[in-house]
Amino acid sequence: MEITSRDNRLVKEYRKLAADAKYRHQSRRFVLEGARLCGDAASSSVTIETVLFTARAQAQYSESVRAVCAVAVTAYTISDALASYLGDTQTPQGIFCIAALPTRRELCSQELKPNGRYAALECVQDPANLGTVIRAAEAFGLDGLILSDGCCDPYSPKVLRGSMGGVFRLPLYFTTSLANVLRGLSEKGFTTAACVVESEAVSVQQASLGAGTVCVIGNEGNGLSADTKAACSLQVTIPMGGRAESLNASVAAGIVFWEMVRGEDVRHAE
Repeated sequence: MEITSRDNRLVKEYRKLAADAKYRHQSRRFVLEGARLCGDAASSSVTIETVLFTARAQAQYSESVRAVCAVAVTAYTISDALASYLGDTQTPQGIFCIAALPTRRELCSQELKPNGRYAALECVQDPANLGTVIRAAEAFGLDGLILSDGCCDPYSPKVLRGSMGGVFRLPLYFTTSLANVLRGLSEKGFTTAACVVESEAVSVQQASLGAGTVCVIGNEGNGLSADTKAACSLQVTIPMGGRAESLNASVAAGIVFWEMVRGEDVRHAE
């Protein structure tokens, strides 16, 4: 069966899920676009309810389409015109999924490995930044990412695309009180490092940010809240020689993540 109408129920549902974070969480579903992202979801523990794909996608991305169709509850072909209508990219590949939203994992400090390396984000609101941070955290081998209330939805289309599928593989933890979590982790022996733009803070190159560390990155405009900074056992900064006052949150995160694993055996992608 080929779907060609914009008035089709599944088409309307896909569009609403793509645009509305509140509806995603109410309905416990989210959407995916593209051969790689849909394929990553299929090979992960994501429950795919519906896959929509064009004949062109079936020919060009046959392996991904087969993999997704094998695990999807329902599958439908759609017209190229409808793929353009659904697509959130300039040149859609013609494969789309509606999937069940994973259960929100509220952070329990006992879940974190004592010798693990974790990052925490406070109110990071730019989807492109969050997607890039997730991608970098997975690439550098971090053990998980803690998200405070106020962070943007990690299952929004832009975050999913920016993470390159990392959102399915990197453990994500959520908390309604990041400061309380950090205080608890400090008491358990973690080094909790607030990343700040302050000259008196310790340089990330000199700080000990290895095993048993949680590094905390703040909001793009306001940085970390006073309460969160006070809850950390250490404040670190990235020395800058130029005239810029600060770095983009995702750029800063990438530098900090590298310092967290520097000197360790890091697996290199081929």
